[in-house]
Amino acid sequence: MSQIGTYFILIFVMMMWGLNVVAIKILIEYFPPILMQSTRIFLGGLLLILFFWWSKNLQKMTKKEWIITISAGVLGVTGHHLFLAIGLLHSTASNAGIILALSPLTTSILGIFFLKDRLTKMRMIGIFLGFGGVVFVILNGNGTLGGISPGDFLIFMAMITQAFSFILIKQNSQSVNPKFMTAIMLTAGAIVMFLCSFFIDSKGVTSVAVPGTKVWIIFFLSGIVATGFGQLLYNMAIQEIGPGQTSVFNNLMPFFTLVGSVLFLKEKILFEQLIGFLFIVVGVVLGTGYVDDYMVRRKGRKTYHNMSG
Repeated sequence: MSQIGTYFILIFVMMMWGLNVVAIKILIEYFPPILMQSTRIFLGGLLLILFFWWSKNLQKMTKKEWIITISAGVLGVTGHHLFLAIGLLHSTASNAGIILALSPLTTSILGIFFLKDRLTKMRMIGIFLGFGGVVFVILNGNGTLGGISPGDFLIFMAMITQAFSFILIKQNSQSVNPKFMTAIMLTAGAIVMFLCSFFIDSKGVTSVAVPGTKVWIIFFLSGIVATGFGQLLYNMAIQEIGPGQTSVFNNLMPFFTLVGSVLFLKEKILFEQLIGFLFIVVGVVLGTGYVDDYMVRRKGRKTYHNMSG
């Protein structure tokens, strides 16, 4: 696959994931939120497992690898999607997209603490700008937690749990196929979330009553295409161009969420949201180390050019 082709695939994945936030906002109006999340994610995980079984790429894992993978699933699937579904009951899809855009930057910060990644001045500036943008968006919401909307706070927690799961994934990525690990994470996390639905959802399976086929189409597209197929393509892109370049494309996800919120949910995009979004985009580009890596590569090319000249 060419680099340009990988870029187009990443843009397509970000479009799917951005619109998926809008889809979840629609689906929670018809289904118990946690039950809905667990079922659609289980479909995505099952799709990936069937793909590996069909291609004969099922992988054996050690006890430690299983523990890390299941833990990452509980955090990145159960925790993330549970907080997201409940949060969207009390927040807008546009706000959710903006807050979730902070995930690469948060992962970078956790990498500094847990993986001994290097902290530079550029990354410090990016961290400050990124979190400042999210705080700006959250504090302009309507809420009771000191000006913070309860829905926005839960979505922020969804982003945090996902970032922690990425750290665990990185610990396993040297020995376990990331795509296969994703399949196990989605399936295991969905099962745990399904069990949680019996205690959290106020209405059970009997409350599922969809008036037409449109919502079911959204449900299956969200689970199979956005979650299952989208995650598969994203992990393939990481293998092609590396996690650094791939993470930069995550900035496109909130853009597609904002567009989808206007087109399908008739939400109004506020000036404060746009300002916060711009701060987050700049913060992610700086804070994830992409600019530092680019400057190192550029300096290396100049040094090579001077030596060869």
